[in-house]
Amino acid sequence: METEVRPPRRDEMAAYYRVLPFANGLPKWEPEDAAWHGGPEPWPPQPAPLSAGRLEELADADTRDRSFHPVAAFVDGRCVGASATLSFEVTVPGGGTVRMAGVTATGVTATHRRHGHLREMMRAMFRGALERGEPLAMLSASEGGIYGRFGFSPATYRTRWELARHEATLRPTAPDPGTLELVDAAHAKGAWPRVHAAVRAHRVGELSPHPTRWDGLSDEPDGTNGPLRYLVHRDQHGDVDGIANFRLPWSPTADHAGTLVVEALEATNPVAYRALWALLTDFDLTKRIVAPGRPRDEPLRWMLTNPRAMRVTRQTDNLWARLLDVPQALTQRSYATPGALRFTIDDDEMCPANNGTWHLRADDATATCVPTNDTADLTLTLPALSSLYLGGMSAHHFAHAGHITPHTDGALGQLARMFRTDPEPHNSFAF
Repeated sequence: METEVRPPRRDEMAAYYRVLPFANGLPKWEPEDAAWHGGPEPWPPQPAPLSAGRLEELADADTRDRSFHPVAAFVDGRCVGASATLSFEVTVPGGGTVRMAGVTATGVTATHRRHGHLREMMRAMFRGALERGEPLAMLSASEGGIYGRFGFSPATYRTRWELARHEATLRPTAPDPGTLELVDAAHAKGAWPRVHAAVRAHRVGELSPHPTRWDGLSDEPDGTNGPLRYLVHRDQHGDVDGIANFRLPWSPTADHAGTLVVEALEATNPVAYRALWALLTDFDLTKRIVAPGRPRDEPLRWMLTNPRAMRVTRQTDNLWARLLDVPQALTQRSYATPGALRFTIDDDEMCPANNGTWHLRADDATATCVPTNDTADLTLTLPALSSLYLGGMSAHHFAHAGHITPHTDGALGQLARMFRTDPEPHNSFAF
């Protein structure tokens, strides 16, 4: 039996896709029912298997996409495993960006699992990312127990919250000098890239979008969900500085009637942010506002006269991070507190160049990370360092869990102060 892990050829792309659940119409690992969505029905509906013609269209598009890097596992010439990375940039603490390999669309046929094919595909993708100068990999984990063994660990969270309209009273503030406008999908397609670019420049964890990110916006109904609607905010000069996508889904039951679902909302400043939410939380003929995929530290809570009224109904990890090149990644972000640490990593089997003792030194402007023979201040696992990288996780929690072992007094506190960021990292879309 001959096993080979490599990028698929163009004539092998259809077989490559057929390994993946989405191409076969298979259900996701977790249905997006009312635990995330605002309505009572499962949403979105499960897709049908892709036709041969659609697979060819997908192959043509992916072959032209220079950010798409597929890899496949072949056994005796048959494709039995598939995965890919997408090249992104992610905003890191300090406002800079780091090139990142986003692992996506991963699967191994049921008859060939537990044979190490996923591990070898990961190795190939890590090598490819490092060759492209991407010191960081990230993914959305389908199952929490799979990707930790490859060095990934949660780095961002998302929440779903609900707010009853009668409790959605905002604290008084100065009059808004701007204006709100309901627009169609064509206008939204033009506004979203500009707003997202401005938000991404300052939000740790946010990703560069694919050029087709907003192409699917439409004014057409989506089953019982009705059409997607678009609300923009313009500043006093007429420039769009905030936008929201929302729905008013129909419901067959009185319990779920009158729900407004905010599927996406971004604003470049607090004035636009407040104005968008002020209208969406007081929309005529609605009783409840639902917002999935929101930051864990949503500022709207603190604009309410009753912060407790915003009820979080779901929270889960979102992006998992994995450092591929420790010194390169650590020197491309900034640190909240200047200082120095010597730390040891000794558990990275996939990227062994990360193992060793490193001396990280950061000041207000730059950071260096070089090998050292000095005694380490602490030892930490590669997954723990990867989680800490964007600044949203607690070093003390990882120490309690055994992922960090301090060797000198004050080392754990120094690590926590240097890496933490405020507000927490967040990314607004998956890949």
